[in-house]
Amino acid sequence: QLQLVESGGGLVQPGGSLRLSCAASGFTLDYYVIGWFRQAPGKEREGVSCITSSGGHKNYADSVKGRFTISRDNAKNTVYLQMNSLKSEDTAVYYCAAGPRCMGTYDIWGQGTQVTVSS
Repeated sequence: QLQLVESGGGLVQPGGSLRLSCAASGFTLDYYVIGWFRQAPGKEREGVSCITSSGGHKNYADSVKGRFTISRDNAKNTVYLQMNSLKSEDTAVYYCAAGPRCMGTYDIWGQGTQVTVSS
């Protein structure tokens, strides 16, 4: 069974940091682009960041540029999203997904992890 499992979410104060992990099971991430998405209550899902299979190219939404960093460790079959200087508007369920290209359709999705930024 092909699965992605996110972890690392939680409650953090504004200005704090979290690192999300996206681990694959049943397949290897080596050949996939991995994207991070988020969905806040009452809002549509939005793309946050993506990273190519080699890690050589990364995209970020304007709202997170300079604060979030995506990385991958193919040896661990895991992709990370380091989130710094968190704001209340970053509160959402965060999902990772695997696909052939950053701006394409993603085939495999995780179940999501909740990030809440609040004092």
